[in-house]
This record gives sequence, C-alpha cells and structure tokens, in this order.
Amino acid sequence: MIRLDETRLAERAGALADLLADTVNGGASVGFLAPLARTQALAWWEERAADVAAGRLAVWAACEGGRVLGTVSLAFPTKTNSRHRAELVKLMVHPGARGRGLGRRLLATAEAAAAAAGVTLLHLDTETGSPAERLYRSEGWTPIGSIPDYAADPGGVLRPTTIYYKRVSAALTR
Repeated sequence: MIRLDETRLAERAGALADLLADTVNGGASVGFLAPLARTQALAWWEERAADVAAGRLAVWAACEGGRVLGTVSLAFPTKTNSRHRAELVKLMVHPGARGRGLGRRLLATAEAAAAAAGVTLLHLDTETGSPAERLYRSEGWTPIGSIPDYAADPGGVLRPTTIYYKRVSAALTR
C-alpha cells in the first residue's frame, strides 16, 4: 500500500478514476450513480487533492503494474473535540481483484495508520446487506444501527445504510 500525498494523488488520478468508475459501474455503492463516466470520477479525485494537502484526508492505494486495484481513505474532522476519531471512507476494490484479501489489507492499513496518528475511534457507513458488511463484521467492527432509505445504490434505488464503529487501540492489541 502506498499513501498518496497531493503529488502522488495527482500522478495517479487517472488510475484512481478508472478504479472508481469500474467499482461503481460494477454495482458497488460508494456514493455515485451508474453509469459513472471516467471524467466525473477524475473530477471527483482531483477535488480531493486540497483535502489531502490540508491533512483532512489520507488516501492509500494498492497498485499493481500501474493500475490501482484498491483504495481506502480516512477523513479527519476539523473540530477540536473530534480529533480522536476519523471516518473510514471509500474502501474500494476493483471487481476483478476481489476475493484475494485486498479489502482486508486496505482496511488494516487504514486502521494501523489511524492508531499511529493518535486516532482511537473509527466509524463508517455502508449499504446494509452489501459484501462490505461481511468484511467489516469479520474484522471486528460493531454495527450500531441502520437508517432506512439512506442512500441510492448505483442503480438509483434507495437502500438502508448501516453505521459501524471500531475502537482502534483495542483492535491493534488482539
């Protein structure tokens, strides 16, 4: 896994856009509707550069032969009473790279980096019933509830979302 600073993000923006478009168009619910054009995906990644440069977002990528096969990010709050936590966002694995443990490795990378940064609590949301839920549960994330009709899936159908949390310090001692 490589952590993408602002320069690396710019250098790999095209590969990141390909990953995002392929992931959404493959049916994964990561906040976009299908079909997602590469130009839209590229613009979305380019807009993240300012947050990466400001330290509000950390992004890691799993690369193979110039392709980005997976990514995960941590979004850090700016409020002083929230600096102990971060949100895990945009964990994506290319449809052709699934089933090889890449999602698990990306998740572990983000969790370890969060702990190293002094973050003790992580949270995320994911589509209820999605394959991502199995990953989070198997890695010790705790569901706290579901919100009906929270977000549209890539096909535009409203789906429930489940909120999860994980205490990172406890996760690193198991």
